[in-house]
Amino acid sequence: MNIAMFYHSLVSDWNHGNAHFLRGIVSELISRGHEVTVYEPVNAWSRWNLVERHGPRPIEEFHQAYPELTSIPYQQDDLDLAEVADEADLVIVHEWNEDWLINGWNKIRAQRADFRLLFHDTHHRAVSDPNAIGRVNLSAYDGVLAFGEVLREVYRAKGWGQSVWTWHEAADVRMFQPMPDQAKETDLIWIGNWGDDERTQELEEFLFRPARELGTRLKLHGVRYPESVLERLAAQGVEYGGWLPNFKVPQAFARARVTVHVPRRPYTRILQGIPTIRPFEAMACGIPLICAPWNDREQLFTPGQDYLVAHDSEDMKRHLHNVLNDQDFARELAEHGRNTILSRHTCAHRIDELLEICRTLAVAESGPHSKLATVG
Repeated sequence: MNIAMFYHSLVSDWNHGNAHFLRGIVSELISRGHEVTVYEPVNAWSRWNLVERHGPRPIEEFHQAYPELTSIPYQQDDLDLAEVADEADLVIVHEWNEDWLINGWNKIRAQRADFRLLFHDTHHRAVSDPNAIGRVNLSAYDGVLAFGEVLREVYRAKGWGQSVWTWHEAADVRMFQPMPDQAKETDLIWIGNWGDDERTQELEEFLFRPARELGTRLKLHGVRYPESVLERLAAQGVEYGGWLPNFKVPQAFARARVTVHVPRRPYTRILQGIPTIRPFEAMACGIPLICAPWNDREQLFTPGQDYLVAHDSEDMKRHLHNVLNDQDFARELAEHGRNTILSRHTCAHRIDELLEICRTLAVAESGPHSKLATVG
């Protein structure tokens, strides 16, 4: 297939967690012989912040880490959607795009039907800010890829999109894998951004307080932390490493003995069952994982075997103590989690699912002279 993908950014992961999955699925599609073109805005918010704070070097490092991945930067005035459609069998448009781009495909589809068009949602805006989705017109889209069953139900209930499929994020195991030769430099590592007050209390309860009371060495990576918070954490002995390129996360995990997942509030209250990318990353890298409560309603994993669940601060302290003081237990937990990832939660699995969706949309059964003739 020839696939055109419109996403916020391929090259920048500054406060952009979806970059992991995007890079993984593009890599997988290319490895299977598909032609993939990723389009991203010239001044994408993530890329602008990355270059403003760190200069051009991170972009260069991205290309070194992913030599097969490239993107086409565009501006509204120079983007010809009809020209893109001329070459595409499948177009995927991510929800983190401007309304003019999402809605612009309706006119193209009104003129032609020789390609398939999907909308991809990997955020909680559909419930936390429904007006944002309500402003876009998905009537011409062949369907919606929602990154959790509960989000799929929201789309179906509101009548957004002709068809809706659950398409979870997953681990790019080409990049995210154990690195056993790395020396341990800290006990506990947490990789995540501050932002929007969506888990401020939860971070104190499930991360900062347990580490402080146990005397556990904690290293922190992420962006958008207020100076007042950083000063307080520094006084507690927390090491702050700032922004960490996503493709360097496996090395960071390998240097620590355990990590913690603290979901943002929307994913524990209104979009229950969506784990986001962080647990996939941790388990793929073979580091023991302890989670603050989230309801795995789709049974993606097995709590207690793939990861541990801490129901409060005291529970978190107990789990951290056990993992840090029982190497066999920690190793068994990490191995079980990684085996679960490898068995059903890799980007290769998600591409299998995407190709099946394409077949459902009759992509493979199109006429012999159509550019949609094969999905392979």
